[in-house]
Amino acid sequence: MHHTLSEALSERGYETLTAVQEAVTDPALEQADLLVSAQTGSGKTVGFGLAIAPTLLAGEERMGPAAAPLALIVAPTRELAFQVRRELEWLYARTGAQVTSCVGGMDMRSERRALERGAHIVVGTPGRLRDHIQRGSLELESIRAVVLDEADEMLDLGFREDLEFMLAAAPEDRRTLMFSATVPPMIATLAKHYQRDAVRVSTQSTGKQHADIAYQAVKVAQQDAENAIINILRFHDAENAIVFANTRAMVARLTARFSNRGFAVVSLSGELSQNERTHALQAMRDGRARVCVATDVAARGIDLPNLDLVVHAELPTNVEGLLHRSGRTGRAGRKGISALVVPPKMVKRAERLLKWAKISAEWITAPSAEDILARDEERLLADPVWSEEIAAEDAEFAARLAAAHAPERIAAAYLRLYRERHSAPEELSPPDAKPPAKERKPFGPSRWIALSVGREQRAEPRWLLPLLCRAGGLDKSAIGAIRVVKDESYVELSEPAVAGFFAEIGEAGQLEDGIRARLLEGVPDYSARPQPSAPRPPKPERKAEPRPERAERPERTADEAPRPPKPKASRPALLPETEGRETAEPEVKAKPVWKKVPKGEGKPFKKGKPGEKPSGKFGKPAGKFGKPGEKPKGKFGKPGEKPKGKFSKPGKFAGKPGGPGKGKPAGPRRPGGEPPRRKD
Repeated sequence: MHHTLSEALSERGYETLTAVQEAVTDPALEQADLLVSAQTGSGKTVGFGLAIAPTLLAGEERMGPAAAPLALIVAPTRELAFQVRRELEWLYARTGAQVTSCVGGMDMRSERRALERGAHIVVGTPGRLRDHIQRGSLELESIRAVVLDEADEMLDLGFREDLEFMLAAAPEDRRTLMFSATVPPMIATLAKHYQRDAVRVSTQSTGKQHADIAYQAVKVAQQDAENAIINILRFHDAENAIVFANTRAMVARLTARFSNRGFAVVSLSGELSQNERTHALQAMRDGRARVCVATDVAARGIDLPNLDLVVHAELPTNVEGLLHRSGRTGRAGRKGISALVVPPKMVKRAERLLKWAKISAEWITAPSAEDILARDEERLLADPVWSEEIAAEDAEFAARLAAAHAPERIAAAYLRLYRERHSAPEELSPPDAKPPAKERKPFGPSRWIALSVGREQRAEPRWLLPLLCRAGGLDKSAIGAIRVVKDESYVELSEPAVAGFFAEIGEAGQLEDGIRARLLEGVPDYSARPQPSAPRPPKPERKAEPRPERAERPERTADEAPRPPKPKASRPALLPETEGRETAEPEVKAKPVWKKVPKGEGKPFKKGKPGEKPSGKFGKPAGKFGKPGEKPKGKFGKPGEKPKGKFSKPGKFAGKPGGPGKGKPAGPRRPGGEPPRRKD
């Protein structure tokens, strides 16, 4: 390892390297392409920063003047790209390396100016990097190393074409390092095409879960899911916590709920601009916020300091989502908790998810209000403030307090003030408790009215209710039961609303055309329903009679006479030709007699004299479409005449040889050469 990078690691408090960092810094792999798979949170960013150092420094102490970039780092999200940039800046600070970023959502002009000033390492997202390359602001001729961070995530997000474009544009003698949590077939294919004899490095512990993450499956009642999250946050009181939801709407809902309960909360989802997302993460880092509600956009690559708690408000959709969400905690040797909120309907799904992920989780119930208050007292007693020396100004005030109040009163007041700074815990139902049924308030004194429509008129409560509200000026709360019978419908109205209802519809009691209302005395007898008619007796089963067997046909012997053939219909004789006669004769189906056309006639497409084989096009040796030596005035027909059909070829498009077509096939000819009459 380069000694300047070793000094930077010592300054950051690194005593030992993680497994993936030790693997990629092996001296035997200094010039090799690498395909690395490791658990999330295992220090991959520092790992590939150390791995490409020999390639970039080439034995020198410091980097040369910044010009065309030497390394290209590609990350799937903007947040991860900014995080990689921050990590590489402190790691390469002593080498004088200039690190710049190119990510979507930021000002492209300022990025272009930074690239023009020169950079040693460029970190960016696939779409923006490709845009700079195509515009000519990012040159790859001097690239010595390309790193794809979270390569599997980039392929899942649809960046394969952009990655292939950049890898194809980079020099062939570069080093290519791919870092990924998993190595699916698509990653293996990409590595095969764009890496040279890549060395596979895997530091994942097969069949063993992350040792620094404690998984908890918290069983809660269906109606207490959000209240349970509040209690979990209060019980652990983590310095930084992330609550994951599946949709933006759920993120907005939980953010508003937590904010109302006094939590210092920010949100992180795809609908936020890059500025808003940057400010949210910065608020978590500097302590202005302690809870971040996020969608899976923050599940990869986000490294928050002192993140001790991850809460899955909604179960992730797959195993990868569970692992990458949970991997935000328990990073670089820190301990963390990943809590899944599991309502009764989600128990089976949570069990399958944990089984497929090979995770052993502790099934517990959500912390109760008593548990949280007891935990507050423990934290209060363990606070280091009790062992600190008392300042002079504090001692003076403490003496006044002790003189004015008893010690028990002072302690109780301090405890009360401490609890007021935190959100009050929620009272939770048992996990298997069903939501209480809504009790319907008594309707009170009522009267019944009858409407002149019933089942026969297809009356239904769903359109009677708005009709009564609209025509009678009623509120839904003034309408009780609705019973539809054969020819009428009975509606229960609150007694105070009856007078106003009939005043609204008038003395005629007409709601709409054909629908009238009348007041009833007492309760209608709508319980008597017409009895269904007696069922029709089933038809007696009809037994199928056996079909008589068919007599076998006797075989024909050789001595028998052959069967006479069927007589054919006699063909009528052709009618004699009659000049100038129309279709007065009856239609006769006769076999057409084809007349042989002499060679050379009727071929207007060939050149040559009539009666001999043409020698050119369209049958005219000296001109086109007309007489020899004369240019015709029309097309494809006689000189000066425009044809009415296509190409005027006899036999295909009706017409005399050489003449214009009529647009209809000539077909077979009658005896004598005249085209046959139409059969209509």
